[in-house]
Amino acid sequence: MSVNYDVIIAGCGAAGLYAAINLPSTLKILIICKRDLSLCNSSLAQGGIAGVYNSPTDNIQYHQNDTLIAGSFKNNVDAVHTLVSEAAQDIERIIELGVEFDKNPDGSYHRTLEGGHGHHRIFHHADSTGREIASKLLAYVQTLPNVEIRENTLMCSVKRTSTGYSALLRTEDADYLTANCHFMILATGGIGRVYQFTTNSAIATGDGITFAYEMGAKIKNLSYVQFHPTAFNNRATRECFLISEAVRGEGAYLLNCHKERFMHNYDERLELAPRDVVSHAIVQEAKKQGSTEFYLDISYKDSEFLKKRFPMIYRNLLEQGYDLTKEPVPIYPCQHYLMGGIDVDQNSETTLTNLYACGECSHTGVHGSNRLASNSLLEALVFSRHAANHIASKLDTVPKEFKSASFDPHIGSPTIPKGIRTETRKIMQNSYFVIPDKAAAAEGLKRINDIRRDLLEGGYYVDADYVLAKSIVTVASIILSEVTE
Repeated sequence: MSVNYDVIIAGCGAAGLYAAINLPSTLKILIICKRDLSLCNSSLAQGGIAGVYNSPTDNIQYHQNDTLIAGSFKNNVDAVHTLVSEAAQDIERIIELGVEFDKNPDGSYHRTLEGGHGHHRIFHHADSTGREIASKLLAYVQTLPNVEIRENTLMCSVKRTSTGYSALLRTEDADYLTANCHFMILATGGIGRVYQFTTNSAIATGDGITFAYEMGAKIKNLSYVQFHPTAFNNRATRECFLISEAVRGEGAYLLNCHKERFMHNYDERLELAPRDVVSHAIVQEAKKQGSTEFYLDISYKDSEFLKKRFPMIYRNLLEQGYDLTKEPVPIYPCQHYLMGGIDVDQNSETTLTNLYACGECSHTGVHGSNRLASNSLLEALVFSRHAANHIASKLDTVPKEFKSASFDPHIGSPTIPKGIRTETRKIMQNSYFVIPDKAAAAEGLKRINDIRRDLLEGGYYVDADYVLAKSIVTVASIILSEVTE
């Protein structure tokens, strides 16, 4: 079976949804949601969205400077300027769409502070801003008659055609469907599941990056991986609960195994240094003390303020047996975000015509080698709008007909061997966590490439296990190749 759309969007997080909202209403659009609609990294974003909007004491130059400093000046300056100068219009737009941000008693918007920011510019909805934005965008998209959303549908493969792109989809009923389009937007999120421990949701397997790579699109700086310094450390679950940057923004202290502050030994900005600096400091302090036990402590603050400011974090920590208002809580760095990805221009177009990438799977260059806190949701909005506007400007250039590519899901063939994803995650955790181990990376790359070769040549049944394993192994191969160069 084959179906046709003007635009196919892979991913239903903030980038994919906002792209659909900004595309012309005359277009037939398909949004592919890999799992259920609420499962995306956007929904997990706690801190907020950074931006200069009705901000009398702040300006876009300050925001730009903070972004460049956090990114070690490896950022694309033009992209950064676009990000910070257009923040106001997209923040205003999502407020119009129903997104609610916390306000002060006088009715003005409350802005918080996070590591690396020189001004209070983080708009937030308590400590669940991502969920607020994603849910309101989804609610609006669901009212659009030209947009179809396919939930629990896995994109298995993508091919270029003479009229655009074809995608092999595996539906909720385990049937296979070919969907064709003139334009495709990849908004598939991050790569967290390439690691043993991550703050990312289960969907973050790098699928969009893999599809783009297989079609020949340029992938850039995939080794720019951010490790968040304050993930809850229960040493048990693969998905680690994030304790937001905003907690340190409100005055939390970082403590070593002796319950002593230590950041003054590493950076004059103390706990409010950028994420990569804090993560490196923790790893260095761990070696110095011979212990990986670290804590975040804000218990000296008023308990009612903390419960109101961080209701989700407070509740989740209580479930783990810790009271944020009364005691330090265990933390340790954990894989969190990807700054590299599918290389795109200012219009979010990849090096392949009419293929776009937005959000975490893309490389706009705005983050440099380290993302400034709360710039991710802003990037998703600004550059997905650019993608939508660019597509709208190109509608007259595409043919009316649709060509369909052929796919072979190898129905009836053997399934992949067990343990591929587990082995890959162990290799990544051992060879590239905060500070790369080049010798381990080189050895791991050999094994990863052997696994990938088998997946590509083995004729395995193309089910979810195969697709996710191939994505994880491909991403790991690219990262380790960059690390060992």
